[in-house]
Amino acid sequence: MMGLLSVSVGPFRNRVRTWGRDLSMFSATFRHSSAVVASKTPLIQKKCGGLYQHCFPLARLLSSNKPPRGFEKFFPKSEENPGVNKSDENENTKEEESLGREEQDPNEEGDERRRGGKKEESHWWTRFQVDFPLDEKTIRNVAVAIAGMATAFLYFYFRETGAQISWKDFVHHYLNRGLVDHLEVVNKQYVKVIPANGVNTSEVNYLWFNIGSVDSFEHNLELAQQDMGLDPTHKVPVFYSSESDGTFLFSILPALLMVGFLIFTTRHGPMAQSRGRRGRGNPFSMSQSKAKLIKDNINVRFMDVAGCEEAKLEILEFVNFLKNPQQYKDLGAKIPKGAVLSGPPGTGKTLLAKATAGEANVPFITVNGSEFQEMFVGVGPARIRDMFAMARKNAPCILFIDEIDAVGRKRGRGNFGDQSEQENTLNQLLVEMDGFNSSTNVVVLAGTNRVDILDPALMRPGRFDRHIYIGPPDIKGRASIFKVHLRPLKLDSSIEAEALARKLAALTPGFTGADIANVCNEAALIAARHLYQYVDSKHFEQAVERVIGGLEKKTQVLQLPERTTVAYHEAGHVVAGWFLEHADPLLKVSIVPRGKGLGYAQYLPKEQYLFTREQLFDRMCMTLGGRVAEQVFLSRVTTGAQDDLRKVTQSAYTQVIQFGMSEAVGQMSFDLPQQGNIVTEKPYSEPTAQLIDQEVRVLIDAAFQRTLQLVTDKKELVEKVAKRLLEREILDKADMVELLGQRPFQENSTYEEFVEGLGESEEDISLPEGLKHWNKNKGDEKAMQHLQNQQNKSAVYL
Repeated sequence: MMGLLSVSVGPFRNRVRTWGRDLSMFSATFRHSSAVVASKTPLIQKKCGGLYQHCFPLARLLSSNKPPRGFEKFFPKSEENPGVNKSDENENTKEEESLGREEQDPNEEGDERRRGGKKEESHWWTRFQVDFPLDEKTIRNVAVAIAGMATAFLYFYFRETGAQISWKDFVHHYLNRGLVDHLEVVNKQYVKVIPANGVNTSEVNYLWFNIGSVDSFEHNLELAQQDMGLDPTHKVPVFYSSESDGTFLFSILPALLMVGFLIFTTRHGPMAQSRGRRGRGNPFSMSQSKAKLIKDNINVRFMDVAGCEEAKLEILEFVNFLKNPQQYKDLGAKIPKGAVLSGPPGTGKTLLAKATAGEANVPFITVNGSEFQEMFVGVGPARIRDMFAMARKNAPCILFIDEIDAVGRKRGRGNFGDQSEQENTLNQLLVEMDGFNSSTNVVVLAGTNRVDILDPALMRPGRFDRHIYIGPPDIKGRASIFKVHLRPLKLDSSIEAEALARKLAALTPGFTGADIANVCNEAALIAARHLYQYVDSKHFEQAVERVIGGLEKKTQVLQLPERTTVAYHEAGHVVAGWFLEHADPLLKVSIVPRGKGLGYAQYLPKEQYLFTREQLFDRMCMTLGGRVAEQVFLSRVTTGAQDDLRKVTQSAYTQVIQFGMSEAVGQMSFDLPQQGNIVTEKPYSEPTAQLIDQEVRVLIDAAFQRTLQLVTDKKELVEKVAKRLLEREILDKADMVELLGQRPFQENSTYEEFVEGLGESEEDISLPEGLKHWNKNKGDEKAMQHLQNQQNKSAVYL
């Protein structure tokens, strides 16, 4: 019996310790709660005032106004009770604070200082209530689930676990003494020892011990009973059973909690917000399309789109067909089923689509190509089907798919992972587009910057019949775009908007619509930064420099040797470009750091689409002017010419590989590898590659020698420009004329000079006869005219 008692004392001691910790935590919570109640009850304060003052240590221990450590967030400060006398409450608070400071542990004060004082209360509960609104039914279900889990936990925690003994103790203390009624093998893992009637086992109903296997247990039990000389009829009976000890339940508890949380969030979280629209608030709603139906919340109009009149006419024809289809059907024409808007970034593809949505007066459905790609298989095709079902339901309408290259890439590049899912989505898109007929009155528009990677089946006639390229605007288009973006700006009364637009158009060759919008916005920001009442022309010039060269860094201090190097480097560029016929005209040069560069030179490139070998060679020489000037005047070279060398090398390889301008290589053209692409093999042989490298080296060396000769001949002029740069830091074209004289070659610098010989000075925005009334419904006009004729006939009859 003593062995049994000694075995059972250990678990009991551990349980008593656990209960002691729980009781101490409960006592601390109770002390804080009683202190809160006492502080809010005037009667208790008056009755216990004297006792509280004379027995402060005991009162502080039993009624502390601080919550237990680690439980501060569960006892937030409540609002003041209007029934409590504020003066009494303030006096008691001051008294408690003074007494508390007297007995405060200095270590605790130091910890509070290290923690930086009291932290602000978290608002996570408020955000949780907003994202997951709870009703009474939900709270009741959550409470029932928590109660069920708590009941199961308490059952397995407080159930009778018995006392563990060893096989040796079982044989010597119980089996040999005949104190065993029967044995029960549970789950083939351990054996319960049920004592005989009248045997005292302290506080447990049974004993137990582990077994390795059932066979070994039966063998050992048989040997032990044989050693005891027991008759087979008096052997201890053995039973087999299986029961749950809670291990399986606790092993699947995390999975159950995760599933429950998913169900809860799908029914009450953000996913459930789609119930009021089209979704059902469950995980299967992700197969529904993310396309948005836009009606009246678009403020962009066709008058806000400039610089791409040809593309605008193409889109106007789509809108006119949806409004007046009979005009085309009478002639047997069919409207194209779709069009792809392609071109460089910032040229106005999405803006044109927004204007179409604002002017069409028909439902406009928009979606992004990346919204069809999800981690779940089959979601992309399902969203495609749902999107086209919505388009058919709202016909006549316009469906715009932005960045279609995310879903329309060429097939056959592998069939693994997300690539296979992307191909399935593309196949569904092809089927849906080909399934349209001319009577549905649904036009599909798409925008992309990478038309070269789209699948040929997607680009064929019958799906996307028209390919509309929107490139960077010319000088007339830039002037029109500037006029649009100058409208909302507050200009000086002495500035004419049209003249300013023309001037800025001449200063910004190669700019896209997005760049022009950025320039106008930067000009307004610069004016506001310096508290100007109006936006002046100088602000626009500063904005152009900001967009081209980057942020001016006046605070970046350069040492005198570095400033000297930068000055001679920029002077070499200026002089080389000034005396080369095909170099770009110079507008401004500066040694004030901008962006990543330590110097800055602004040129006015010519707008041309064809270049000769001589023109490209002159540009290479001008680019090498900085490196040559460093070598001639400083007798050393620096890393500042790295970008110049990169441009020269790229230009030389382009001339030799793509343009066929090398006699040794011949009239052949190969594609240059795109930056960032992995080149697995070259389209030419190794001897050809060596020949190309040799020709590029010869071309660059020839340009370097020519530039060296030019800088050496104009050494005095380079010296003058460099010294003036060190003196003034910024030089414009007038300063260059003063230092170098008039440029020996003719150059264009104004808007009128650029557009001379190009016909009209303004962009042609006239519409064909069939599109002049595109925004009117001709069917309604005919009905009104018919009604007017009937009224006139009635008036004549009367």
